[in-house]
Amino acid sequence: MDSNEKSVPEEHHVPRTGQWLPQDHRMHREWLGGIIDHVDQNPKELHPVLKEFKDMIEGDTRNYLLFSSMFEQIPKKKPYSKSPTGLRQVRDYKHMLSVLNHLLTTAPSWNDKSHRVGLVGLPINAMLDWPMGTSSGFAAFLDPKVNAMLKKVLNAWGEFLCSPESADVLGDDSHGWFGKIGKTDLTATANIGETSYSFEDMYVCEPSAKYHGFKSWDAFFTRAFREGIRPVAAAYDPNVITNVCESKPYNMAHGVKARDHFWLKGQPYSLIDMLAHDKLAEKFVGGTVYQAFLNALSYHRWHSPVSGKIVKASVQDGTYYSEPLFEDFTESHGADAANESTGQGYITATATRAILFIEADNSAIGLMAVLAVGMAEVSTCEITVKEGQHVEKGEQIGMFHFGGSTHCLLFRKGVNVQGFPKSGGEHNIPVRSKLAVVKS
Repeated sequence: MDSNEKSVPEEHHVPRTGQWLPQDHRMHREWLGGIIDHVDQNPKELHPVLKEFKDMIEGDTRNYLLFSSMFEQIPKKKPYSKSPTGLRQVRDYKHMLSVLNHLLTTAPSWNDKSHRVGLVGLPINAMLDWPMGTSSGFAAFLDPKVNAMLKKVLNAWGEFLCSPESADVLGDDSHGWFGKIGKTDLTATANIGETSYSFEDMYVCEPSAKYHGFKSWDAFFTRAFREGIRPVAAAYDPNVITNVCESKPYNMAHGVKARDHFWLKGQPYSLIDMLAHDKLAEKFVGGTVYQAFLNALSYHRWHSPVSGKIVKASVQDGTYYSEPLFEDFTESHGADAANESTGQGYITATATRAILFIEADNSAIGLMAVLAVGMAEVSTCEITVKEGQHVEKGEQIGMFHFGGSTHCLLFRKGVNVQGFPKSGGEHNIPVRSKLAVVKS
């Protein structure tokens, strides 16, 4: 916890992985309250995809029950309410759809008030933060029919985030990503405490152009590093494994089982579920998993950790707003406030994810796997290589759109891979830097 986090009173502090949502829950409530006030004062017709969502809820008895009760199960007390009177911020599923209607035509904006305590990089997740933690929310957001509908909703939002209108949040005012504090934080995150480059030195952009030349929110979020800023470590040493994503270490596990209870506290990795029941999953039983998470301000492209052939590459559809229900959310006991951070292992088995199997040129590594896992609305995983293609270590293999979440490297049993960084560091591990070494 840094000094800014320490300044947040304990009763308002919420642990967050990657700063996708504010660590000070007062900031979260203030942001959401402002959105709701705007929506309530400016009613408008629902987007066609949200009319379809409403029809799906009301035309299915089970989903009508779940979407009605998930809001009723939120305790009528602080910090879950907007005011001491017990008025919930999002009152019911119809109100939820109205708020979604507004969010579908807005891009995540910077807010100086949330400086270093996290920003609202996941606005839909922020709206659903409490309902997700109820037992009804847990059931609803695991439902395949609901997730298919959510995919349509998020695709509609994605269309907006690729439009020129979405670039409006990239201005240089206090609500713009290129405002003084926003740009300073973006630059400091990329400098990882080791260099002092400017944003323009590090990223491909047009400094003199409007919004630095980024034509949309998505173009900004998938920005590329300039040549030489992230060199490939030990490019010609096949025993050195490089970092796939600009990320912070989260967890390391050895002797991973084919199947395990990933939904329980501790969240052991469950290979069959992580790898979407692929027959190749059995080759990793007893092996090693390394997991790291991406920061909201970071670079969001993925790069191959080894030189080798892409054996398989696919995107597995999954859940978008399912979090582990470690303890029930009741009037007398609130939801686990750290679910977003403690659910990092859980989403490797449930969330939408890209799965790439790579046969390394180095026989001491052999077949390995890379998982790029989406989180909430950050669910568009684009693979930029093809099966059968040979890639060099450090070569781009894909990217997250509209954000990023977490990723895993999987190694087979008997592969003696050592030297992974430990969790808890202040800065990201640079993409394409030395991550670990395999011993023959």
